[in-house]
Amino acid sequence: MSELVTGEAVALELRPAKLPSRVLAVVLDLVVAVAAYVAVMIALVLSTAGLDAAAQAAVSIAAFLLLLVGGPIAVETLSHGRSLGKLAFGLRVVRDDGGPIRFRHALVRGAVGLVEILMTFGVVACVASLVSARGRRLGDVFAGTLVVRERIPAGRTSFVPPPPPWLSGRFSQLDLSGVPDGLWLAVRQYLTRMQQLDPQVGWAMAERLAADVAERTGAPAPPGVPPAAFLAAVMQERQAREVRRAAPVQHPVQRPFERPVQAAAPYPSAPVAPPAHAPASTPAPPVVRETGAQRPATGFAPPA
Repeated sequence: MSELVTGEAVALELRPAKLPSRVLAVVLDLVVAVAAYVAVMIALVLSTAGLDAAAQAAVSIAAFLLLLVGGPIAVETLSHGRSLGKLAFGLRVVRDDGGPIRFRHALVRGAVGLVEILMTFGVVACVASLVSARGRRLGDVFAGTLVVRERIPAGRTSFVPPPPPWLSGRFSQLDLSGVPDGLWLAVRQYLTRMQQLDPQVGWAMAERLAADVAERTGAPAPPGVPPAAFLAAVMQERQAREVRRAAPVQHPVQRPFERPVQAAAPYPSAPVAPPAHAPASTPAPPVVRETGAQRPATGFAPPA
């Protein structure tokens, strides 16, 4: 069993998919792809009847690569690992750390799948899935992905505890690109199980993971922050970036003659004391009200 986090940054306890469910999902995907390929080929044969044999062969090869290879790659990229067959059987392709796959992952899976699924009728893929501890075929091994089950019994989910409120948003400028996927998975598994560990063992593990994360990011943990809280804050920042990357950017609409609303600070800042050489504030001059004698003559005389 593997505890992972979905692409929407929702922490779930997911299981690697078994071989029978994966085979059924692939068969369903192939049936849809072959049906589309046959329909397109019939249309191409009717429309390219006047071409020579070489041109017809080139068109047939292009249609084969586009529908049976490029189609699954495009579907997995746009759906973040959910093809029609995987959606029907409750499966999904994720990265090794549980994040959503991208185009390069889908491209490697599709390219290797052309050999181990289409050319060998799935024999190589089945053998590789049976040998692998997590049921991964060769395409998953080279792409760094894993097919997991999304439908699990209720009440067995686990979640990453949130960091203290005063740490939320504090690491928004941190460079997380150098942290490998395996370290993210280790951090998440520690955060979900730290209440079950011995206090001394858990503290030592948190210090080691925090040191590894600080070394990969190039920024040490702030002094006085517990290592577990630092890991939770960094993990929350990483999940927030995954959400922003997956969701479309929505720009706020500003109405005419409306002042822009300033966002609140992500965490309270310490009050800044004035410098020692700052001059004392000069009191405002008193307001002098003009009396009747000081007013200029206007030519108006009050009644006696």
